[in-house]
Amino acid sequence: MAKNLVPEAKEKLNQFKMEAAKEVGVTLNQGYNGNLTSKENGSVGGQMVKKMVESYEKNL
Repeated sequence: MAKNLVPEAKEKLNQFKMEAAKEVGVTLNQGYNGNLTSKENGSVGGQMVKKMVESYEKNL
């Protein structure tokens, strides 16, 4: 299991994930989300990456 380098970031990353899921119409639970399809999980991860890239480009 990976170790968090910045433990304080965990809550912010969780919040970011929940916001991304809402934007793509996926309902996440606070705990287990094994009932989601690969497509749903991928859309959440993809949305997160998209927003991170947009943020990076904006701050160049």
